[in-house]
Amino acid sequence: MMKFKSTILRTWVVTFVVATFCSCGTVYKVPVTGRKQRLVVNDSEVLALSFQQYSQYMQSAKLSSNATQTAMVKRVGQRIANAVETYLNNNGYSSEVQKYQWEFNLVADGQANAWCLPGGKIVVYEGILPLTETEAGLAVVLGHEVAHAVARHSAEQMSSKYKAQYGGQILSSVLSSAGASSATVSSAATLYNLGNSLTQLSYSRSNESEADHMGLVFTAMAGYNPNEAISFWQRMSQRTSSSTPQFLSTHPSDEKRIENIKKHLPDAMNYYNATLSPTTAKSTKSTKSTKKTKKTTTKTTGGYRIGN
Repeated sequence: MMKFKSTILRTWVVTFVVATFCSCGTVYKVPVTGRKQRLVVNDSEVLALSFQQYSQYMQSAKLSSNATQTAMVKRVGQRIANAVETYLNNNGYSSEVQKYQWEFNLVADGQANAWCLPGGKIVVYEGILPLTETEAGLAVVLGHEVAHAVARHSAEQMSSKYKAQYGGQILSSVLSSAGASSATVSSAATLYNLGNSLTQLSYSRSNESEADHMGLVFTAMAGYNPNEAISFWQRMSQRTSSSTPQFLSTHPSDEKRIENIKKHLPDAMNYYNATLSPTTAKSTKSTKSTKKTKKTTTKTTGGYRIGN
């Protein structure tokens, strides 16, 4: 009985230590969504690591030889970055702006992909441009990647994994001190790691959904019609197919993603409408009215898609 009580006491002590550890760190309120996250990694360390990795990647990467497309990626990316920095400065996040060293590069790679590292280091692969089709479509992709940086998703993932690793070590220590066999400790560790990996996957889906929401708003702030996001993800959905169950995927299913985007579109459209000049707004309204009586050809002008 005394051994049992001692084990319980140690378990409670360890639980308290883990809880205390997990409650430490910096609380950051994500712009746009307002979600609070607790980070246990240092900003300067994350940025230093990010810039180092990005520099190493760019030394070996083959940049696109298409000057027109390269210029488009840089132009659209910087336009979104400028809009985001204006938003951050006007909403109490001015101290965050100095952490970004925006870079937008187009790489000669056939994959339909793009990615972002902390601090605003963003790479777009040539393979995704046929799917973006327009500057507004590209803005959807870049807005999503910029959102990952602004929401500190990399730092959040690092913090989560760090706490999880610590928790796993504590679990093994508790079981061992309780007199559990090595087989029991090993099985518990395996189950813990499996459960933790699933948690991490879910966490990743949450980050992706948040980046979709924020990306819509950032796209709109930069003056691009966020409705383009639906068309883009529909094209992505037609291009790819996966039999992986959503609960084992690091990204939401295309259907779920489009469903969530539709929910956030009204909010994003408020930002988009605010960027339109009275003349442009009047022209857009007139175009929509005309479409009710006569079908018109969809065209692209200056990065905006006119019509649906």
